[in-house]
Amino acid sequence: MANHPDTSSVGVPTAAGPAALSAQLDDLRREMRRRHVESSDTFERVHPSHRQSAANLVDYLTLRRHDIRQLQESLAELGLSSLGRSQEHVITTVERVLDTLDLLTANGWRHRTEAAVSYGGGRETLEANATALLGPSRAHRQTRILVTMPGEAATDFELVRSLIDAGMDCARINCAHDDVPSWLRMVENLRDAAKKTGRPCPVLMDLPGPKLRTGPIEPGPRVLRLRPRRDAWGRCAVPAQALLVDEDRYALGASSAAEGALSQPGGRLPSAAGAVPVIPVLGPWLGGLRAGDRIRLRDTRDSPRTMRVSSLEEAGARIEVDDTTYLEAGTRLVADHGEGRVGLLAPRVQALDLRPGDVLTLTADLAPASPGVARIGCTLAPALDAVRVGHRVFLDDGKIGGVVVDRRPGEADVRITLASPEGTKLRAEKGINFPDSDLRLPALAPEDDALLRLIVEQADLVGLSFAQDATDVITLQRRLHELGAAHLGIVLKVETARGFSALPEMLLAGMASERVGVMVARGDLAVECGFERLAEVQEEMLWLCDAAHVPVIWATQVLDQMARTGQPSRAEISDAAMGGRAECVMLNKGPHIVDAVASLDDILGRMVSHQRKNVALLRRLRSWSPGR
Repeated sequence: MANHPDTSSVGVPTAAGPAALSAQLDDLRREMRRRHVESSDTFERVHPSHRQSAANLVDYLTLRRHDIRQLQESLAELGLSSLGRSQEHVITTVERVLDTLDLLTANGWRHRTEAAVSYGGGRETLEANATALLGPSRAHRQTRILVTMPGEAATDFELVRSLIDAGMDCARINCAHDDVPSWLRMVENLRDAAKKTGRPCPVLMDLPGPKLRTGPIEPGPRVLRLRPRRDAWGRCAVPAQALLVDEDRYALGASSAAEGALSQPGGRLPSAAGAVPVIPVLGPWLGGLRAGDRIRLRDTRDSPRTMRVSSLEEAGARIEVDDTTYLEAGTRLVADHGEGRVGLLAPRVQALDLRPGDVLTLTADLAPASPGVARIGCTLAPALDAVRVGHRVFLDDGKIGGVVVDRRPGEADVRITLASPEGTKLRAEKGINFPDSDLRLPALAPEDDALLRLIVEQADLVGLSFAQDATDVITLQRRLHELGAAHLGIVLKVETARGFSALPEMLLAGMASERVGVMVARGDLAVECGFERLAEVQEEMLWLCDAAHVPVIWATQVLDQMARTGQPSRAEISDAAMGGRAECVMLNKGPHIVDAVASLDDILGRMVSHQRKNVALLRRLRSWSPGR
């Protein structure tokens, strides 16, 4: 099956009467019945609770094989349903319109399909499926809120509780980040917070899928730069901040909630101004500091600098400096109580600098790349075997793009066509997309087995990343059955052009499980299908899932700026409101994630009386009244 309608037309002249319209609709109805017979084997494989929904999906796909715009216009002229909102109950809508047309032609009521999805039945089935998969919705809104857990959720119980209080209904743990101990602590905090708040909070854990990313880059010098923000006259407007911490805690990892970011050398702690760098200090000198103390030093350029201790915290001493300062291991720190030294800093993260016209070599060799050479590793060597000259390549969520101009075994040369003329930075571990290449990469690899066992033990839902065809879905279902976890909910993450094209088949395969949903991963889809097609792609996915009564998670960059900075853009407020047509909206992590959840909760609550799915609800307008 294809989810793109062909160019065949079912239509009649605009002035056609009820009899001609009835004949056209009856042909459509007969075709739907014939497709039912042809799909009987597929329906047998579907879970019994989804069989009506599977039949409805086939009806919708049959309808969308045709261009019915002319027919719609003719029906609308008679004041009848134009079938534009029929996806939840396709055959019932067609038959109701046929019955009305028959009354107009004096033929009486004659169309009834047994076991068809009724008008209210489709809506009720979809909501029941969403509740079974994602938990109940809130009283004031129908759309649920899913939040990707930040690393701090492993150590900060109050953060997790605040997210649920603000409106989080379910939580996502991205197993491409953090580690097993962190995931286990996240799950424990989520379960405890759900119990204490009295709100269920199902846990979704993602399988990472094929890791198609850039390889490592040589580390830079172990130097830390502190740079204040300056005004138009070059004066210090906002001092640079950092946190002085004990070197042992910096290197070995932190134990308290406030120090979760210290588990990696060179970690950064969140603050109102953004991420605060962490500076290790040798010996007991740190313990003698007091708020208001001045710390004198000479930085790596032998420039005299003075730091101020602005506050003492559990994690260490917070300092401010008004001038750009470069620090390295051994830098002397002098205060009134004595002298300390900076410990070993993490190496600076380096990047390749790419401009239009540059030729970047992607290679299966994962030796650290040199920043001065346009060459970097690709973590999945088989992907390089699938690319061909002329194929497009995108890197780092589409910030950089190019075309393959040459290929050799294990290598491909990409001429950069999309980048800033001043240069765009390409760092390690950034995503690579090959939208034109036929990458036969399984979504579930043998090395994922240990992680899947953990997910079965800990989570309520498993996310199948980079699902590309029905085989991926069936493989996961088979493995869950072998693990005695067929009850586990499945979320199909559609992130590639190939996955989008195979969505109908994946839906029918997924419906063999009792609990199944789809995530519209708009970030990767925009890169794969083209940003100009994203609106069309996400609409088609909503329609198809609606027809299958499969709940949808609207994901990627929802209120992203607000989660990062605390201030939303006007465009993302509108985008968040549109997300209310899905059964769930996902937010990603950021320093202001609690505020973003509260804002999304408010937006979705306001929109619930204006729109249900793609149907405008004509509530009385409060913004206008006659005579004003």
